[in-house]
Amino acid sequence: MQSNLVMFPLPEVETNSTHIEEAKSINYDLAEQQFIELLVTENLDKKLDAEPALKNEFEHMLAVAISAAYQNGAGDDVAHRFLQRVLYRINRLNLFWYDDLRHYINERSPYLHKVRNQIETAWQEWELGQIDVSALQQLDVKQALIERAAYDLDPSLSEDSRYIREEMSEAGYRHLLAIGSFDGLVEGSRLSRILGGTANEVQCTLVRVLLEEYGNGRFSRKHSTFFAQMLTEFGMNTEPEGYFDLVPWEVLACANHNFLLTECKRHFLRYSGGLTYFEVAGPAAYRNYLAAAQRLGLSDAAMGYWELHIREDERHGRWMLDDVALPLAQRYPDDAWQLVLGYDQEKLTGDRAAKAVVQSISAVEAKLSNS
Repeated sequence: MQSNLVMFPLPEVETNSTHIEEAKSINYDLAEQQFIELLVTENLDKKLDAEPALKNEFEHMLAVAISAAYQNGAGDDVAHRFLQRVLYRINRLNLFWYDDLRHYINERSPYLHKVRNQIETAWQEWELGQIDVSALQQLDVKQALIERAAYDLDPSLSEDSRYIREEMSEAGYRHLLAIGSFDGLVEGSRLSRILGGTANEVQCTLVRVLLEEYGNGRFSRKHSTFFAQMLTEFGMNTEPEGYFDLVPWEVLACANHNFLLTECKRHFLRYSGGLTYFEVAGPAAYRNYLAAAQRLGLSDAAMGYWELHIREDERHGRWMLDDVALPLAQRYPDDAWQLVLGYDQEKLTGDRAAKAVVQSISAVEAKLSNS
C-alpha cells in the first residue's frame, strides 16, 4: 500500500553496534515474513505437524527476541518491535476488518495461541516488573483513583508537550497523523470485547462510551470518520493500518496490552482502570495536538477529531471514574487494587508510547532540516 507521506530514515551512525542491530533487524524481518506466510496457510496446524521445519527459523528468532527484549536489562528495541508486530498480527484476528474471509482461516489455531502465550507471558512479566504491585495492594483504592484522576485531568506541560505545541512542523503533524491512524481509524473496537454479560449500571455506562465512540451508530459521526477526514485533508492514506510500518513498538504494545485485558475477563478490573486513565487523560493530549494545528493555521477538517475528543472525553472521563471505576471498587473490595494497577499501567505504557512518537517526529523533522 503506497503512502503519500514522505519518510526519512534516521541518520546512520558508523559503529559496530549499528551493524549488529542492522543484521538482527534483517533476521527479524525474514522471521516476520515467514510468520505472515504461516498466518494464511491452509490447515496450518496439520501442516506444521507434518512439516515442523516450516516454523524452525521463526521459532528460533522468537526465542532470540524474547531473550533480547525482556531478559537483558533495558531491552533491545529491534526485538521489541518484532515481538509486538507478531503479537499484533495474532491479536487483530479478534476483530473483523471487512476484508478477505480467507485471512481468518487460522483465527482458532492452537499454534497461534501458543505463540501468543509465549510472547505475552514473558512480556507481561517484564511489564509488571516495572510497577510495585505490592504497594498498590495496600492503597485506599477509591482515594487513589480520585487523586490520580484529578492530577491527570490537567497535568503540567511536559517538554514533549511543549515541543508539539510550539515547535512541531506541518511535516511533523502529518507524521503524527500517520502514526495516530493506527488507533484512530479503528477506535473503540477493543472496548466492544468486554460489553457482553449481565446487565447492570457499570455495563450500561461502558455501552454509552462505546456508542459515542461509534457516533451512536451513524458512520458520519463515528470518531474514526473524523480521523479519516484529517488524513484526507492532507491527501494521506485512509485505510486502517495503512501506516503500520511507521508505528513504534511502544504504540503497538499499548494495543496489544488492551487486547490481552479485553480478551481475558479475569482482567476486567485492570482494563476498566486503564480505560479510566485513557478517558481522563485524553483531553490533555488532544489539546496539545489541537494547539499545534491552530498554530500551523490548518483547516477545521485537519483538526476536527481533536476538538471532538476534547469535548466528549471530558465527559467520558467523569463517567469512567464515577460510574465504572468507583462502583467496581465497591463491588470487588478484595480485588479493587487491580483497578489502580490497570490505571497505572495504562499511564506507563501511554507515556512510553507518546515519547516514542515524539522521537519519531523529531527524527523526520531533523532529516528534513538537514536535506
